Amino acid sequence: MTTAHSTAQPDPAEPRPLWRPSPERIGGARLTRFQAWAAEHHGAPAASAAGPVASYRELHRWSVQRPGDFWRAVTEWFDVRFGSPYETVLADAAMPGARWFPGATLNYAEHALRAAEDPARADEPALLHVDESHEPVPVSWRELRRQVGSLAAELRRLGVRPGDRVSGYLPNIPQAAVALLATAAVGGVWTSCAPDFGARSVLDRFQQIEPVVLITVDGYRYGGKEHDRTDTVAELRRELPTLRAVVHVPLLGRPAPEGALEWDALTAADAEPEFAQVPFDHPLWVLYSSGTTGLPKAIVQSQGGILVEHLKQLGLHCDLGPGDRFFWYTSTGWMMWNFLVSGLLAGCTVVVYDGSPGYPDTGAQWRVAERTGTTLYGTSAAYVMACRKAEVHPGRDHDLSRLRCVATTGSPLPPDGFRWLHDEVDEDMWIASVSGGTDVCSCFAGAVPTLPVHTGELQAPCLGTDLQSWAPDGTPLTDEVGELVVTNPMPSMPVRFWNDPDGSRYRDSYFDMFPGVWRHGDWITLTSRNTVVIHGRSDSTLNRQGVRMGSADIYEAVERLPEIKESLVIGVEQADGGYWMPLFVHLAPGATLDDALRDRIRQTIRGSLSPRHVPDEIIEIPGVPHTLTGKRLEVPVKRLLQGAELEKAVNPGSVDDVELLRFYERLARERAA
Repeated sequence: MTTAHSTAQPDPAEPRPLWRPSPERIGGARLTRFQAWAAEHHGAPAASAAGPVASYRELHRWSVQRPGDFWRAVTEWFDVRFGSPYETVLADAAMPGARWFPGATLNYAEHALRAAEDPARADEPALLHVDESHEPVPVSWRELRRQVGSLAAELRRLGVRPGDRVSGYLPNIPQAAVALLATAAVGGVWTSCAPDFGARSVLDRFQQIEPVVLITVDGYRYGGKEHDRTDTVAELRRELPTLRAVVHVPLLGRPAPEGALEWDALTAADAEPEFAQVPFDHPLWVLYSSGTTGLPKAIVQSQGGILVEHLKQLGLHCDLGPGDRFFWYTSTGWMMWNFLVSGLLAGCTVVVYDGSPGYPDTGAQWRVAERTGTTLYGTSAAYVMACRKAEVHPGRDHDLSRLRCVATTGSPLPPDGFRWLHDEVDEDMWIASVSGGTDVCSCFAGAVPTLPVHTGELQAPCLGTDLQSWAPDGTPLTDEVGELVVTNPMPSMPVRFWNDPDGSRYRDSYFDMFPGVWRHGDWITLTSRNTVVIHGRSDSTLNRQGVRMGSADIYEAVERLPEIKESLVIGVEQADGGYWMPLFVHLAPGATLDDALRDRIRQTIRGSLSPRHVPDEIIEIPGVPHTLTGKRLEVPVKRLLQGAELEKAVNPGSVDDVELLRFYERLARERAA
């Protein structure tokens, strides 16, 4: 293995990076070419003689100080096709309510299918579909465009008009991507849930937006087993009275239920897609918050906002283009699926994997990356740490010679995760820990192909994102923990929430603490080197003796221990003014929580962090409860421990295993007795 991090001498003013991109990689990055072009055409700063770190910092500063110039440059660099021209780039920079590219019309799906127009590329794979057999099945650009054209024509025939909602109850299969693109082509509004969501969880989402079409599978395969969804689909049909049509995708081979249309019939025509030219801020899709404490927020993002944000993120930050293969392990119920499909905007091949992340063994995702020739592979920090614990050896056991970037999100990647990827995959591997949110369907900070990687840190704030760390009084902080805020608008910020006519729920979600400034709800440190450290959610932040601490730091320390499968730490303000901070641990098979293990846990936390981080109690639990997208339920557990009833502390339909929460409900009663 080559070691590109040793090809350049580190700056003595900064700690030694885990990895540095080689001069060849920096020179070949699309970001480098974009900066040179934007300097010539739009007044961006040219590359700095001080090196790539200074170059990026100056480019980023320009992108947030001159957003009109930056976003105009993005649209020109990526050749965005406007059906009608825009009057100005940013008519009103207020948050919420920023108005981007007024007057412009365009279509997201038209851009996603552009590669099919090139005769030299039409028969290359646009999608590679992989299931638990791990055998890739290609869908060419030509075939993808044809299916989208056929389905879009059928949606129009069914009466779907711009603004109508089309919903998918589908796994991560090619049909889901086709359905999204066909909906966008007609100007409809797409929304989806994964088929492992139960009926109540789906209805909590879909009933809000009143879809006119439901596209659904009969079931799905996961962990080597088939899961029938016939009864769930029947319930969805009963409880969604606005449906005008149901489309049946026979993934398990079951016949279509009465009155349903057949997917194959709707996608059989040899039809050229017609792309409705819609306003820049026309809704593209609805995503949903986790909905742990009530109905999920129905987050509306726009065709134009997502198009330009994803072109920037995928083309510049992820350095994706023709010839690349883009695989991110995700489901259709998570924003990363939407982000994955947008890989088509960059002209790369998108790998859609439908199955368990760890079937038939923990290393399954690496096998998928190998067999698909993946060049950028995205996964969760939790999966990386599971591979580390299971002693998986991807670099030894798989041919990953085409892989040049491993990206992670969902939760902060611990320092041990960085080191494991570096040691066990490839020493010359670009490790991109990224952080953003469903709320913007993108990243606030993360991947930059020209910058070094420091263990435990995100490389930098993203272009066009004025990311800052603020104290409670609004003072910007450097090298200190503060609230993650964004002080300028991003095009992919929600245009609104569904069923929020006066915008009050939208304002309360992001702008209540700092009016006019987006507060995301994460604790971060923005370092003097312009890197970013994520400490966890600020609404579940530990606050002992006035010192704020991130739960992620404790998880990283505790879960190094082989006896600990997963953990959950909660800080509870008590009625008498006291503060109780228990650590809950889910043990690995065969482990016992005895005094010796408790002492080791305390010593590990004290040695890795500080005495203040040591919990008051260490309590064994049968499992850690998560949202349906895999995030630990810190805030609902805190509310349960403060005495709230389960039904008021959490929406049961948003939880992977509601029975796990009853443990905390019982514990609160016992402590109150």
